[in-house]
Amino acid sequence: MIDEHYINPRLAAIYDINCGWSADRDFYLRLPASGPQRILDLGCGTGLLADAYAARGHLVTGVDPAPAMLEVARKKRFGSEIEWVLSAAEDYRSGARYDLIISTGHAFQVLLDDAAVAKTFAMVARNLAAGGRFVFESRNPAIDWASRWDYAVDEFDAGGQAITETRTFLGREGEFVRFEQRFAFPDEALVSESTLRFMDRVAIEAQLAAAGLRVEAVLGDWQGAAFDGTQDEMIFLVRAA
Repeated sequence: MIDEHYINPRLAAIYDINCGWSADRDFYLRLPASGPQRILDLGCGTGLLADAYAARGHLVTGVDPAPAMLEVARKKRFGSEIEWVLSAAEDYRSGARYDLIISTGHAFQVLLDDAAVAKTFAMVARNLAAGGRFVFESRNPAIDWASRWDYAVDEFDAGGQAITETRTFLGREGEFVRFEQRFAFPDEALVSESTLRFMDRVAIEAQLAAAGLRVEAVLGDWQGAAFDGTQDEMIFLVRAA
């Protein structure tokens, strides 16, 4: 089931205001080699990064399971030059081979069981070009996310509307964390409940190996430091085995 945050057109319309350009997107934007590259963006959302790639002359396919997000993405400056595909990552099918496959915004963590992870990694292995790379991130499960995900965000403005977002931690059971986001518009409140899976590094690497993929490096931040077990992020740089 897709979160309300992504399928509700009103929430999709404000997504870029609330979750705009950031250090992680700078990191991903630097990844392609010089010259036009064929890039697959899994969980592309509103297409911020896909649009930035297209602006640099890359050939981009953006895949997302939420129609409302893709509707926003198509309106980006270079949206008409990007192939947009409505699909979950694990269900995507293509005969194309990509120089770079990415999954950003912690989209990997919505794969809630081993079967979905295995299908996604197998799809990546089939669609990587020779010498191509797969790059994605997942949050470090050793971090106390419960203490970080109970907060009220200051009001932000969206087209003259003052909107307040509140995030509430609902619980953790093993690898799974549940939380709620509440968006208070002047005329209504919209609630989106999410469940994310926090796999550890060993489990992720085992699944990659089973799919015929090899981990080149695991980084711990967007500046390129190696993951040491204490940072928030686990950023996987992967090649075909």
